[in-house]
Amino acid sequence: MPTHHDESHELKDLKLGHKLKDLRDKFRLTIQDLAARTGLDAETLTHIESGALVPPVATLLKLAKTFQVGLAYFFEDQPGGVKISLMRKADRKRLERRPHHMSGEVTYIYETLENRKPDKHMEPFLVEFPAMPTEDMVFVSHEGEEFVYLMEGRLEFRTPDRVEILEPGDSIYFDSDVSHSFRCVGEGTAKAVVVVWSRP
Repeated sequence: MPTHHDESHELKDLKLGHKLKDLRDKFRLTIQDLAARTGLDAETLTHIESGALVPPVATLLKLAKTFQVGLAYFFEDQPGGVKISLMRKADRKRLERRPHHMSGEVTYIYETLENRKPDKHMEPFLVEFPAMPTEDMVFVSHEGEEFVYLMEGRLEFRTPDRVEILEPGDSIYFDSDVSHSFRCVGEGTAKAVVVVWSRP
């Protein structure tokens, strides 16, 4: 597990906040306008734009849908359509929470496994889930479907009316509009491949 820094170099390199502001300016929206369209808090959006907050995938999906861009827009170095995209391990972008994350912020760490194909229908990630008490779990929902394949650790999947424990080699596929949350059960972190499909 890498040491946490005050600055997320990967977030800085991606210029994610700048990309969001560019989109907002292009559509001539204020922070309040964008908050109203996405259902996200204006303060959260401000923190994302300034680089003070690492947004969870569900938040990026809402923003991408609002601006009618693919999720890859936020991760790609240079836009451009490709038929085949090869992603080397060294080229992956790792986004992790800050040591003093905001209340209600999703605390998992994720790396995009593809960031060059802007028009793809699936978004693959390598995700690390930390251990945490049940009361600290943050529930999210978004349009689309999600597939999780657990590689390491033990992972709890929870919805308002269901709890499942995944062991290494287990997988789960679900509609993402169901309010859901994950947490590692036991020591260390749980690591999984997560593929998200968002409805156009």
